Amino acid sequence: MAEIVYKEIHEFKKEDLQDLFLSVEWSSGHFPDKLQIAMRNFETVISAWDNEKLVGMICAMDDGIMTAYIHYLLVNPEYQDKGIGKHLVNKVKDIYKDYLRIVVVGYDEEVGFYENCGFEKAEDASPLFITDLWT
Repeated sequence: MAEIVYKEIHEFKKEDLQDLFLSVEWSSGHFPDKLQIAMRNFETVISAWDNEKLVGMICAMDDGIMTAYIHYLLVNPEYQDKGIGKHLVNKVKDIYKDYLRIVVVGYDEEVGFYENCGFEKAEDASPLFITDLWT
């Protein structure tokens, strides 16, 4: 494995996005055309590369002054436990250091990772979703 290079870009090949998202078994990987558009629309996109291979990514949205939301954080399983995810989070924390809060919705098995990155679990809040809009 070469040195991981981090890039702040918004243009990606469909195949690169598809490979990364499906590597972590995220269903959005089945919609690479939509992912390409989504990457263009995020305020912040930081990607991790091993030569020409997209191995990780973090994407955030913000309101311009107070709150930023981490929407995607994923690292190809072959590259996990190498500090890539934490490095991506730290880059987002630096970008939004003057904001009042950075919000992330993590699955239960991810809570420990985010706590290690400085996040605190809200005791009085629960995430709410609508995902099946077309059923």
